[in-house]
Amino acid sequence: MKRVAGKTRDATLIEMNRRGSQVGEDNNGLNSTSDRERWQPGHSEGGKELNRDSVYFRDGARRIDFVLSYVDDKDGDKKQERRKAFEASLEKVGLELELEDKSNSDDGKTYFLKVHAPWDVLATYADVLKVKVPFKASDIPKARQDPLSWVTLPFRLPERIMRPEPDYFTSPFDKAKMDFFLIHDKETFFPPSTRNRIVYYILTRCPYYTDDCQERDKTGIKRLLSNGTYTSAFPLHDCRYWKKARESRCENERHLLYKHWARFLTFYKEQPLNLIRKYYGEKIGIYFAWLGFYTEMLFFAAVMGVICFLYGVLSYEDNVSSKEICDSKIGGIIVMCPLCDKKCSYWKLNSTCLSSWQSHLFDNEATVFFAIFMGIWVTLFLEFWKRRQARLEYEWDLVDFEEEQQQLQIRPEFELKCTNRRLNRITQEMEPFLPLPSKCARFCLSGATVLFWICLILACIMGVIAYRLAVYAAFASIMKDSPTNHIQLVGSLITPQLATSVTASCINFILILVLNFLYEHVAIWITDMEIPKTHLEYENKLTMKMFMFQFVNFYSSCFYVAFFKGKFVGHPGDYRYMFGRWSGLRNEECDPGGCLIELSTQLVIVMAGKQLVGNVQEALLPLVRNWWGSRKARKHPEKVYSRWEQDHDLLSFSQFGLFHEYLEMVIQFGFITLFVASFPLAPLLALFNNILEVRVDAWKFTTQYRRTVAAKARNIGAWQEILNVVAILSVVTNAFIMAFTSDMIPRLVYLYAYHPGSEATMRGYINNSLSVYEISQIPAPNRPDESENPTWFNQTLITTCRYRDYRYPPGHDRQYSHTMQFWHILAAKLAFIIIMEHVVFVVKFFVAWLIPDVPSEVKARVKRERYLIQEYLHNYEVERLKLQLSQSLCFSTETASLLPSESPDKHHILSECL
Repeated sequence: MKRVAGKTRDATLIEMNRRGSQVGEDNNGLNSTSDRERWQPGHSEGGKELNRDSVYFRDGARRIDFVLSYVDDKDGDKKQERRKAFEASLEKVGLELELEDKSNSDDGKTYFLKVHAPWDVLATYADVLKVKVPFKASDIPKARQDPLSWVTLPFRLPERIMRPEPDYFTSPFDKAKMDFFLIHDKETFFPPSTRNRIVYYILTRCPYYTDDCQERDKTGIKRLLSNGTYTSAFPLHDCRYWKKARESRCENERHLLYKHWARFLTFYKEQPLNLIRKYYGEKIGIYFAWLGFYTEMLFFAAVMGVICFLYGVLSYEDNVSSKEICDSKIGGIIVMCPLCDKKCSYWKLNSTCLSSWQSHLFDNEATVFFAIFMGIWVTLFLEFWKRRQARLEYEWDLVDFEEEQQQLQIRPEFELKCTNRRLNRITQEMEPFLPLPSKCARFCLSGATVLFWICLILACIMGVIAYRLAVYAAFASIMKDSPTNHIQLVGSLITPQLATSVTASCINFILILVLNFLYEHVAIWITDMEIPKTHLEYENKLTMKMFMFQFVNFYSSCFYVAFFKGKFVGHPGDYRYMFGRWSGLRNEECDPGGCLIELSTQLVIVMAGKQLVGNVQEALLPLVRNWWGSRKARKHPEKVYSRWEQDHDLLSFSQFGLFHEYLEMVIQFGFITLFVASFPLAPLLALFNNILEVRVDAWKFTTQYRRTVAAKARNIGAWQEILNVVAILSVVTNAFIMAFTSDMIPRLVYLYAYHPGSEATMRGYINNSLSVYEISQIPAPNRPDESENPTWFNQTLITTCRYRDYRYPPGHDRQYSHTMQFWHILAAKLAFIIIMEHVVFVVKFFVAWLIPDVPSEVKARVKRERYLIQEYLHNYEVERLKLQLSQSLCFSTETASLLPSESPDKHHILSECL
């Protein structure tokens, strides 16, 4: 049902102000400020002491839809004037106010102003906001129950929790057609979440300037909160979370959410998404729906990752390469060239025995299939989520939300800061706009700021790389292969490469946290500076800025290890340096087993560290900050500790709270897709984290935070496109990891093309993969210092050393140039990348084409509902016209009795026309 005509927001506020001022003059002061009597302890009505743990005014009839709090301070006169003007504007609109004096508060200094929206105000703004309300019980039969539904019975919640409301056909509310809707009780027709959304809409647009001094920027509760006129503004929870309310009219939805959703012991149960949506609104509901679905899909990825890991464990004994490295007769006699200048000495290959075994756990034949599986899994996840989202859109009445609500989401800040006006060609109304030169200047400044911070991240990464190069020599000099060394045991377990990698990863993680903290404030500032028009546009702009920064911040170190480390090293006699030969910082080399184990180490430290820090921040910090309030809530009797004071002592959920929750999960999604080939257990870690994350978030919302203002959202917004981009990029990164970071392709080339003898075997691969260099030809700046470790020079006679590459040996016509095997391996790597990408992309696009975004059942239901709305609306209009004509005919008949008789067929003719 579409509204043919309706008031704009400004017109509605003006009309409500005019009517409110008349009410204030004509209703004997019912809504006047003087009516705000102060409650005193022991105050009672009708001889019955009032219960202050209530969501109603003192009369017990009017529901508290919003609460504003403030305190008196040194700047009290100005703030008092603002409050007086603002509250007068609220009363003119039609809202009813009730004040709780500071003498009744627990701290003795906080005033609480309770706000109630009567039916007339709710109906007016429900019409403006096009709130969908029921007009007929749904007659569409429910889907048939799955015959195997008994399998999921232990994971289900009671039906009254999963479906707290009956299924109705809904239509946008129209105040002129109130008898069309199912209005049984005006007090409960609009649920509390809708009521607080309407009241908050009014609060953000009511002015607080006087008639003689109208300043446009003096508008809205947000500005009053920022300048300290009010200390907080929030809707009330309906009860205490650990027990039901004493009032029978209370819904007790908070208690039900805590009992069936927020406790960790219910981690295996499904989420009551409909109840979450009813209590917190669609925006929070869609977040938990997405998080729950993502966690469910992670289960399949985690199972495949565990299978891949178990294959590496079970094939431990078949790992010929690691056996050769650890063999004292093979790896024990192979002398490797120094890994750094001067400080590093020659070393034996078997010193990397442990890391080679560790690398085999993740770098084996099953990893290739797991990388391909994850490329298909991410497509299935995104496609099935689109279907799940479409079903929620239908069930939650969000199908036409974007088209109808886009203009109603204009931010008050945009209306205040944009003084220029122009005619909207569609609505033919004057609307604010931002001139093009101003918009371009703001966009350029914003882009330059983001680019500067990304460059700052890259500079920090370069600093960490320089640290790795500088301290490697220090670790190498400490962990010498010396029989007199006191840390021989530690040195045999922790190689210089591993020690450097772990410490550098920890330093990098600390830098990530610091830069995140700083950039968050910068991103909000530059987004505010751009003055986005709508709330949706604001969120999308902030999302893109934060994600681009976080992408570079979190993933740049992993990209370095995966695609740059060990790729531009050179060879003995011609090494490559990071900042030139003068810096002395020689580029890092990989272990003989490859850089994959180091990438796994980097991934685990950054990913697990981020999840650990995030869980501590989300769980412990709110608990510590709310400890005193929770203690008071449980110890104070209900008659003393009021409902508004209990909620006032809770934490405020910021407007960016949900944004940070999405960002945390999307960054995790990048870790388990972009670099999953290096660590197949990453989905398992993410699964365990998300099982905890769902309940921690539920616990926070239910017990630690004030009730949020209900907001609508059709989908997860810009995050959907970000997930699609990450999914496509993950195919490319995993293909390159398997080709260039893993040692899989060189092993396969050796197995099928270069192994000696007729039997395909990996014997001799280690010797084949190491080139030879004449020690006497090593330049003096690269040679190890004899004084650093004389053991090699006094006890061992060596003439050559080995290094990881495919080059001709000394004495060959093309000595130290690449062999043909090197080019064969490079061709195989490029071919593998092309084949893997094409196979995965073809499967991805085929699966995306095969699975429709909207289930056919939902499409049919949407069409059915639209048809029924048209039919019922038509019948309603016809019946209404009949009633009007019959009333007019009755009036005409009474008049005609006093006049000469008219044609007896007139009534019959009118009825036939109808």
